[in-house]
Amino acid sequence: METSVILNLEEVKADLLKGIYQCSVRGLMHSTKWLSELNHCLSHIKVNSYLPREPIVDLEEYDSYLLAKSYFDLKEYDRCAFYIENCKSSCAKFLNMYAKYFSLERKKIDNLNELFAGPDPKLVSELQRLCTELRADYLRGNLDAFCLYLYGVVLKRLDLLDEARQVLSESVTLEPLHWGAWLELVNLITDRAKLRSLSLPDHWMKHFFLAHAYLEQQMNDEALDIYNELQNAGFNGSSYLLAQKAIVFHNKREVTEAIATFRKLRKMDPYNLDNMDTLSNLLYVKEMRVELAYLAQEVSEIDKYRIETCCVIGNYYSLRSDHHKAVLYFQRALRLNPQYLAAWTLMGHEYMEMKNTNAAIQSYRQAIEVNRRDYRAWYGLGQTYEILKMPSYSLYYYKQAQNLRPNDSRMLVALGETYEKLEKVQEALKCFYKARSVGDVEGSAILKLAKLFDKLSNPDQAASAFSEFVNENDTNSGMENKSELSQAYKYLANFHLKKNQLELAYTFAQKCLNYEETKEEGKALLRTIAQKRGLDEDDKEMQFEESSSAPATPKYSNISPRNLNLCYYNMSVNENQSD
Repeated sequence: METSVILNLEEVKADLLKGIYQCSVRGLMHSTKWLSELNHCLSHIKVNSYLPREPIVDLEEYDSYLLAKSYFDLKEYDRCAFYIENCKSSCAKFLNMYAKYFSLERKKIDNLNELFAGPDPKLVSELQRLCTELRADYLRGNLDAFCLYLYGVVLKRLDLLDEARQVLSESVTLEPLHWGAWLELVNLITDRAKLRSLSLPDHWMKHFFLAHAYLEQQMNDEALDIYNELQNAGFNGSSYLLAQKAIVFHNKREVTEAIATFRKLRKMDPYNLDNMDTLSNLLYVKEMRVELAYLAQEVSEIDKYRIETCCVIGNYYSLRSDHHKAVLYFQRALRLNPQYLAAWTLMGHEYMEMKNTNAAIQSYRQAIEVNRRDYRAWYGLGQTYEILKMPSYSLYYYKQAQNLRPNDSRMLVALGETYEKLEKVQEALKCFYKARSVGDVEGSAILKLAKLFDKLSNPDQAASAFSEFVNENDTNSGMENKSELSQAYKYLANFHLKKNQLELAYTFAQKCLNYEETKEEGKALLRTIAQKRGLDEDDKEMQFEESSSAPATPKYSNISPRNLNLCYYNMSVNENQSD
């Protein structure tokens, strides 16, 4: 769908000035800010300032519009709507209905006594009334691009998603410079087929939309290519593009590169709080306590009531294992914006740490209500039901997570473990083998395979898998792998002893002596090996002569990963399989 990015910067600059004006007069502040930031990157490009060819409202409505716009800017939404209730100009008409919508959204937040409470029937009824008013104008063809955007947003809030997708597509076609409409449309693209089916305007804004859509679809390399091309085409100084590239690295689990990119962003734009919640997640993963503490202090000094600030401070307390305080800050973020996805997911994680599975489930479900493509929420639900020993439920949620992240080995391993609990061994093997083939970032899939082969009484396959596991972990045996390594050495010692491969059995038995849990068994194995060697003493000279003319028996450390004989199980997981 995407072609190379070639821009006429003079035309782009003129478009940006036009879009800034059109969004500003309608109170679309986030789109105005986004366009203004892009425009600042092109400050070296000189064009005539944009002036509208026609007045934004009829002259007889202009005074009412100015008064209403001042009320809107001060967040007096009901007063704004009241003073332009009877205006007919498209700009004033949009501002009237937009103010009504914002009034409903604010009342919903103000009346939110419980975070997990259901929707207020009265507010839902008023939203439906606004939808009816917009639909009537839509059917008469009286909605401009901005009113179409508002209609699409209202449809989305009422869960009329297919209709919302169609209306928002019409909106961006009529006015491609309104970034807010593009963002609402992105959230309705649930799979790549829907993305390919969209009819998009041939406009330079399409490149920004596609990159963002690819990012949402976890097509990270494709998104990164477009962002690099946009930088090279003239937007090299864009803080937005730099932040998006950092998110790409975050999605690809290239944590060090993501943190380095965010550091560049903070030097470029030190008071920018956008995406600082993502940076705090990265610092949390790397357990960079000092840097996370500095970040929490700095964002709090800039604006302590921003949702990103609440999230950063919540992560800081979580890293200190103060989960109650972390939950309080995530709740504060959600009271500021109940649609803030990250806070719902992170709060679910905190409730899991607090062993409050009921609250965790509700948090993850709310996250999915906000964005069904949040694989972390689906994965969290799978973990929660796993704790509750309900593997059939876990299987459903892990499948949803794996469908969203088909090449993430963590999803596949979780899915395989659940199949194993349900005694669906062949399906579990498929999952573990695919996890191995896509990278196995945690290094656990090969161990799962080894144990399953042992369970299936397939010692040759199990030994091959255990051998590969010790090859990868012998030189880097952290505390988390010590127990597993000791059991792998014990298995391999017994396996080679049964095969009468005494040298290899001796090597692995010696390894068992390094671990408390297998030390005694290792000693017993060494005694058995010594006895076997004594019984075979009469044949020793003949074996030595044969070995002098034959290749030496390879030690375990020389077993190549390519020798892992799993061909029988080389079957890919059907991402959409169902029981």
